[in-house]
Amino acid sequence: MIPGFASRRQFKDLSEQEILALAISSEEDDAHIYRSYAEILRTEFPGSAAVFDGMAAEENEHRRRLIDLHAHRFGAHIPLIRREHVSGFYARRPVWLIENLGLDRIRDEAAQMEHDAQRFYETAAAHTTDADTRKLLGDLAEAEAGHGAKADALTQEHLGPQVRSDEAAAAHRQFVLTWAQPGLAGLMDGSVSTLAPIFAVAFATQDTWTTFLVGLAASVGAGISMGFTEAASDDGQISGRGSPYKRGFASGIMTMVGGLGHAMPYLIPNFWTATTIAIMVVFAELWAIAWIQNKYMDTPFWRATFQVVLGGALVFAAGALIGSG
Repeated sequence: MIPGFASRRQFKDLSEQEILALAISSEEDDAHIYRSYAEILRTEFPGSAAVFDGMAAEENEHRRRLIDLHAHRFGAHIPLIRREHVSGFYARRPVWLIENLGLDRIRDEAAQMEHDAQRFYETAAAHTTDADTRKLLGDLAEAEAGHGAKADALTQEHLGPQVRSDEAAAAHRQFVLTWAQPGLAGLMDGSVSTLAPIFAVAFATQDTWTTFLVGLAASVGAGISMGFTEAASDDGQISGRGSPYKRGFASGIMTMVGGLGHAMPYLIPNFWTATTIAIMVVFAELWAIAWIQNKYMDTPFWRATFQVVLGGALVFAAGALIGSG
């Protein structure tokens, strides 16, 4: 038996009291999640935070109606039963996982939460025989189904055109600071700084396997170094650049990608074939860097192209000349 699963109850085996208790705990959890979302968003997205405050208030009202019905039918003591106690019951993703994925992902998760709750109430209503209980569960299923309209109403109330525009601009800025900028710095470092050692070894030895190993070591080492440097240089509290772990991850991964791009062709045994492909990859990397600078940093494309291609060409030339000498 798998530990923890053998003790789970089947939903069809729950009593009507336990179904109500499960609904109460689920509404409490959902209200807490919405309040958590509101707190996460309150500083940078106050309009969206107000929407989630309103949704938390709705869940609390559902919880109150469920508790009143439970007290009327079964008394004040509510059995302790939660989602994780019921086999096959829907689960909620941890708040810390969703908050790292941005405003749009939080909104999508909230929509899925309402859909899950609607299906639960529809199923629960079908398993009850008491008229009052069945009516309340059916009403709550309709309420959850109508939460899209409620969310739209709250959005209209708290998110006017200017607020939406400001939040979209803030979300874009945060994405650039947390992901695009560190990732771009890593890609530039990995693509450009590894050119000299890789091509120096390539032209000095004309041994593709040795060149690949040097490129692999340089890329991985640079990625680790850039990742730790980015994460340790700024905790994001004052600068507002976001989580140092996210920035370190973006910088480190993109540094490795940039270096491995022109190291991988040296897995091809033929030296000149590998070198030709590696040079083509280098130019593709440099064009990608120029495109990212233009799209996310608002750098004029041709100026970005000139800077990146010129710098890459100089580093490449230095490595090739040193290796040939």
